[in-house]
Amino acid sequence: MLFLFYISRFITGNQMPHLGTTDTNFADKPTDSDLFLNDVLHGLRQKPRHLPCKYFYDEYGSKLFDAICELDEYYLTRTELRIMELYATEMAEVIGPRAMLVEYGSGSSIKSRLLLDSLIEPTAYVPIDISGEHLNQTASVLCSAYPALEVLPVCADFTESFALPDPSSTHDRVAVYFPGSTIGNFQPDCAENLLRQIAAFCGQGGGLLIGIDLQKEIPTIEAAYNDSQGVTAEFNLNLLHRINRELAADFDTHQFKHLAHYDVEHNRIKINLSSQCEQTVTVNGERFLFEKNEEICTEYSHKYTIEGFAKIAQRAGFELGKAWTDPDAMFGVLHLTVVR
Repeated sequence: MLFLFYISRFITGNQMPHLGTTDTNFADKPTDSDLFLNDVLHGLRQKPRHLPCKYFYDEYGSKLFDAICELDEYYLTRTELRIMELYATEMAEVIGPRAMLVEYGSGSSIKSRLLLDSLIEPTAYVPIDISGEHLNQTASVLCSAYPALEVLPVCADFTESFALPDPSSTHDRVAVYFPGSTIGNFQPDCAENLLRQIAAFCGQGGGLLIGIDLQKEIPTIEAAYNDSQGVTAEFNLNLLHRINRELAADFDTHQFKHLAHYDVEHNRIKINLSSQCEQTVTVNGERFLFEKNEEICTEYSHKYTIEGFAKIAQRAGFELGKAWTDPDAMFGVLHLTVVR
């Protein structure tokens, strides 16, 4: 969930200073405010309007997403976590020994710790995340938990070009871990482009371990994005709070409502912010007139079949090696290998 991208330009770009195994004193890499402004203005000028949900993940937004993952309705995290608990050892065997593990959108790295515990002689762990503050905290914890493992955090927008760090130990392969069904937030053609980029990172002998949310009953899916406690709504509205705070905007967040519904034609959840009245919003001096019930799209979350996703991956240079699911086939974790 929750990482819509209309493939955008590189945001924070540079890797963070090397943590090694003990040094956790590194600076946050702030979001480029000009890029943030340009992306927001571009999205609001469109009809229908949209906002890139990569900007959900400021420090507070990242904490809200962690809270979402604990909700009863949000089956995705606990189901994927259960799959990892059951099959992490098998996954590690398929990945192979002496891998440098690169995690896309690492967040709190909860599931990756299960994988790290099972990997055979991993040489380094490279968590990549757009939220530098959250990455800073997570990397510090991991350095303490894995003192023998080299932790090399990278603060970046992984949809764009960035350099992998050079670990001090030689690795035999690159294993990319992309959990959380984040790939579902991309339009299919953008998902294929990202998978192609990942295949280039992995190289010969490398592979990708990726989570996908599987197609299922619509009420179950919709409930996951409309939780009874309103945490997802707060997460969605926090994007407007952030725009107000950082971009001299005046969104009245009480006049926008969180909406999430399933699009049967495209097999995806669509998340919107709906204007509750006719109103004018100003962002950095530019005025935007909203009609009542006009929506801003902030996220998609595509739901796949294993066979359908394998076809997309194949076009990007991967082949499906093995797939693991929960007993109810609600979620899947797939291991893809680079086609030789």
